[in-house]
Amino acid sequence: MSRLAFGAMTFTQGNSDLAQVYKVGAELADQLVGRSLDAGVNFFDTADVYARGESETLLGQALRSRRKDVVIATKVGGRTGDPLTQSGLSRRHILASVDDSLRRLGTDWIDVYIVHREDPLTPLEETLEALDSIVRAGKVRYLGFSNWSAWRVAAAMEIQRTNGLARFCHGQVYYSLLGRDVERDMVPMAQRYGLGLTLWSPLAFGFLSGKYTPEMLADPQTRIGSFNLLPFDRQAGFAVLERLRDIASAHGASVAQVALAWLLARPAVTSVLMGASKVEQLDDNLGAASLSLSDQEIAALDAATPLPPVYPHWYIDRFVDEPALKALGRL
Repeated sequence: MSRLAFGAMTFTQGNSDLAQVYKVGAELADQLVGRSLDAGVNFFDTADVYARGESETLLGQALRSRRKDVVIATKVGGRTGDPLTQSGLSRRHILASVDDSLRRLGTDWIDVYIVHREDPLTPLEETLEALDSIVRAGKVRYLGFSNWSAWRVAAAMEIQRTNGLARFCHGQVYYSLLGRDVERDMVPMAQRYGLGLTLWSPLAFGFLSGKYTPEMLADPQTRIGSFNLLPFDRQAGFAVLERLRDIASAHGASVAQVALAWLLARPAVTSVLMGASKVEQLDDNLGAASLSLSDQEIAALDAATPLPPVYPHWYIDRFVDEPALKALGRL
């Protein structure tokens, strides 16, 4: 799998809501996919809920002549229709959704099928057995998860191992300089089970590109203003951008390239998803693959975006060293 991957969330045939997000038509989609392929990208990601399935359709069309050369991932679990049966991770919804995705993508198989979110209303065993059945049927090659808690993934891995079911091979998670929560539990869990991690929204919905001003954040005509999904301290975010600009200037690089290069340097990261709506934006992001940050620069960005302490991690960090344990009479 390529270290940089392409996310097709923005692809649309023009029949969807959220025009600030779904805005890449067929002609531009072909250009973006072609430019990615030329740069060595071989991993392409979409989902059945992106632009009501239109993203899958356009991505499949753009990759039709190169299907054997690429890895395609799509997702299941979101609401695809009004009836209650058309949502979640029940056996019924998974079996229906995989066939719909295959049809829209115009392919005989999906390389990586990802459960898009948790479903508290469906037994975990039912979901895992349904996923196993579509792997055995040859419709799906590998399985992944996205936006799951670490404990649920660990429980799923143990159920899959114990019952001989097809296992998760990787997780797709939100990870950026402004969203490092996965470092607490998800990353150690993934390393324990040998799971790869691909990252969505590595630029925090474009904030880490440096193009936004404080006034633009509230503008409903911008993506981050119309689709405000990510919780982060905006004021602290602008301070991080200043640090990024200093490092970018030293390398003759863009702010976005530095933010992506920081992620590519993390040992648990397999691939970083780029979402682009312009060719020049994609070209800039692709440049991150050749940018190498120094240890000092990585440490400076780490220090600029510390994780706030939460229990039990602050307790573990405080008492993990031997002197503290000796002081408590435990060693």
